Amino acid sequence: MNPYHIALTLIPGLGPKSIRQLLDITPDVEALFAMTRPQLKEIFGRHEGVINAIASKSTLPQAEACIAEAMKYHIDILFFTDPAYPQRLNAAGCEDSPVMLYRLGPCDLNMPHSVALVGSRKATDYGKSTTARLVEEMAADNPLIVSGLAYGIDTTAHTTAVNNGLATVAVLGHGLDIIYPSQNRGLAKRIVEQGGALITEYPLHTEIKATNFPARNRIIAALADATIVAEAAERGGALITANIASSYNREVFAVPGRLDDSTSEGCNNLIVNNKAIMIRNAGDLFFQMGWKSTFDKRRRKEQQQSMFVTLNANEKTIAQLLENNREMTMDEIAQQSGLPLPKIAAVMMELELKKVVRCLPGRLYKLS
Repeated sequence: MNPYHIALTLIPGLGPKSIRQLLDITPDVEALFAMTRPQLKEIFGRHEGVINAIASKSTLPQAEACIAEAMKYHIDILFFTDPAYPQRLNAAGCEDSPVMLYRLGPCDLNMPHSVALVGSRKATDYGKSTTARLVEEMAADNPLIVSGLAYGIDTTAHTTAVNNGLATVAVLGHGLDIIYPSQNRGLAKRIVEQGGALITEYPLHTEIKATNFPARNRIIAALADATIVAEAAERGGALITANIASSYNREVFAVPGRLDDSTSEGCNNLIVNNKAIMIRNAGDLFFQMGWKSTFDKRRRKEQQQSMFVTLNANEKTIAQLLENNREMTMDEIAQQSGLPLPKIAAVMMELELKKVVRCLPGRLYKLS
């Protein structure tokens, strides 16, 4: 890690957007720190504090100490020009994304698909169970699950991801030497041990401040292709994340709740005001995002298995044959089942009425 990159981010008054613009003009950050005051004045004008910090290299010792400590605790420092830095944060419209992230854990932050799940810290059983079900339904398609390690929906999303073998990233609003809430220390450890990561834009020893959490939400929004608001009251951090995701041209989804339930008022408002797409299951997400998925195939198979339970012996025999063969004629069914054709004709009629099978042109049959 280049200490000059870190030193640049530690200069008061020099924000992410300014640093990105600066490095477009002067890509060689070490050469920037070697400039004379007159040269710096041409770039920064009257920003004397920034000029003084660069000219004196006052933040460089702090940057070098930061690298040493990060190495000690196996923390990766990712500058926005690093290939391992999440490229979604470099996308158009995300100019306010941090130029540097601290990562604890091996997780690939550039996985093909990434989904954020956010919601109330005071989640109800409905919110938690819906969140868990959505993550479980996504598991076979292996998206990156992003959240903020808070109580409620965040904790449920991370826990379910870990339990289902999914990589999950917790975005923190403080340094990586702190876990907040402290009750989630065990969960944080599991996230890292099972291939996920804890990330933050804040250096080690940055204390917990309420003002950091809304800023943290922009990383959650930028890190995901889609943000799902699983449960939210009329106001709250989840709605801030949804609004930021929308401003980044990312898809926003919301789980509907009962009309008289205040804990779902935020979600219902997002849907009614066309600020979010209603989501019932993972299939809705995959369809809207245009992602190939095994979800619908699994669901159809589960429905077929459920239907098979209500079938009699002959109906089950034929349904099983059709499950193993894409399409079959009555003659083929008779040949493989050993049933007489008149009996098969009657069974096929029953299966069609039950919508288990359908008849295709050429008197071919297949499962519905």
